[in-house]
Amino acid sequence: MPIYEFYCHKCHTVYNFFSGSANTEKIPYCPRCKRIRLKRQMSIFANPSKAKEGPADDDMPVDPSTLEKVMGTIASEAEKMQEDDPRMAARLMRQLTKAGLKFGPGMEEAISRLEKGEDPEQIEAEMGDLLENEEPFILQAQTKQKGKKSKPRVDDTLYDL
Repeated sequence: MPIYEFYCHKCHTVYNFFSGSANTEKIPYCPRCKRIRLKRQMSIFANPSKAKEGPADDDMPVDPSTLEKVMGTIASEAEKMQEDDPRMAARLMRQLTKAGLKFGPGMEEAISRLEKGEDPEQIEAEMGDLLENEEPFILQAQTKQKGKKSKPRVDDTLYDL
């Protein structure tokens, strides 16, 4: 007896629907908006211990397929990378921005210096403490990327499909 997740673009909410049997064809209307057909979402498996704790701090609202493509590109380019070229290392790191990540100020400075061809060991010697005490990545709001709102609201009600 599956539970399906659906998303409403109008109220920016994810809803859960219970089905007495596997039903991949039926698309319900939004329980809140009433007239909007929902879009089926890819569900993640539930972890009861995390549900009690609330959302994890490291949950990332990054599109998994985009992240997978970017990581594939990085892996492919890393095989061809010349280890003594700091510009190539910076170019690989810049690929992460295509997945919706933005660098923190210290990391941004370090990458900019790599792009100029500066020695990575010198950068590490000068900026190591700063980089260790700073979050290297900042999640960009999806509104900046694709015109969408950030993380959708999740309705905890279980509706019948």
